[in-house]
Amino acid sequence: MPKPLTTVLGKAVRRIARLKGGGSALPGLFVEKIDSNFVADTLGQLPGGVVLISGTNGKTTTTKMVVELLEGQGLTVFTNKTGSNFIRGVAAALLEAIDMKGNLKADIAVLELDEAHAVHFVRTIQPRYSLLLNVMRDQLDRFGEIDATAKMLTTIAAATTGGVVLNRDDPRLVARSFIDAIKAPVYTYGVSKKLHSHFPSDDELRGRNTKNQRVAFRKSDSSLEDLSDNMAIISFSGKSREISLKVNGIYNALNAVGATALCRVILGQTLDEEKLFATLATITPAFGRGEQLTLGGHPLELVLVKNPSGFRLGLKSFRPDGYATMIAINDNYADGRDMSWLWDVGFESLKPQGVSEVSGIRAYDMALRLQYDEVEISHVESDLKKALKQFTTANSDLPKRIYCTYTAMLALRKELAKLTTVEEVL
Repeated sequence: MPKPLTTVLGKAVRRIARLKGGGSALPGLFVEKIDSNFVADTLGQLPGGVVLISGTNGKTTTTKMVVELLEGQGLTVFTNKTGSNFIRGVAAALLEAIDMKGNLKADIAVLELDEAHAVHFVRTIQPRYSLLLNVMRDQLDRFGEIDATAKMLTTIAAATTGGVVLNRDDPRLVARSFIDAIKAPVYTYGVSKKLHSHFPSDDELRGRNTKNQRVAFRKSDSSLEDLSDNMAIISFSGKSREISLKVNGIYNALNAVGATALCRVILGQTLDEEKLFATLATITPAFGRGEQLTLGGHPLELVLVKNPSGFRLGLKSFRPDGYATMIAINDNYADGRDMSWLWDVGFESLKPQGVSEVSGIRAYDMALRLQYDEVEISHVESDLKKALKQFTTANSDLPKRIYCTYTAMLALRKELAKLTTVEEVL
């Protein structure tokens, strides 16, 4: 089908979907059906090629960081900014970005992709650069066990042509079988020895000793040297830089190191390091990933959780003192159907304050899990709309924090938009 016709039809479906309040990926699914080459042909216009970011945790926030850092260097960047990280989500984002003739006015594409969909993506579109963040157990009903996820990331790395950036503290990403599959130059980032305990690999979460599997630090590579609240010390190009981050959470400090390492590989000698770190200090969280709203004059934070590692790091990053806490757990397809991972998270840090509200499709599973850690629960309501009203009313004079799975986060943002200013993400 000629590209102008595909574009016109796709944009029409996108407009109809928006008017009906439909999902951001629906127009992309339509375009995939009528023109299977649409994404490859459109991205093929870009002189800087495609940058692919994948891994279990941190894709959306890290992608946002990379996009803003590259834009701070003067590049025009295309990205799938909604966080819809299936190929259809990329197609939908392209429909928004191209003109009526199908032209994409950008220098480079920076895309986050779900591990399984990234494997399909690289069969037709070879990324020039890729950043691989970590391998954790996530959505066992979709991916199976962790080694299956590692194989998916191996495929991505092997397809990359210009440079691969790896988290050197994840033993599966630096395994000999993984490295040997990569033809492009390999670069790494990670944390200093003193911070290793804050960022355990999936194996270390289960008590396995992976000390001997960590690769030696390369002087040319990037490292998170120290961390205190939102102040981070990053080793970059042989220099230590102290920077205040606006993104919350210890995991986002590591994401920031990965993002800067990737930008150095992409830009090479043209990189303006001073401008890079000045931009990094201004970046705010991606929607729902430590996003802070204001409700009734008090902060309300949304913290996305979707696997044991992410939930553990979220609880470690955000102190419960003085905050009212809500937990919302759904088990829709985008969340993962298997909620057994909740039993791999320790909730003892919530005991002093308790949890004000538990909600979502799996509210009672979550409530049971909290009872086993002797965390007091004030109220359980599976209906998210009713639960949010109860939570905000009962805690009107307190700052609030909501830990939520992906579809619960989307539903809560929609309800919160009726009460306060919430950034619209199309």
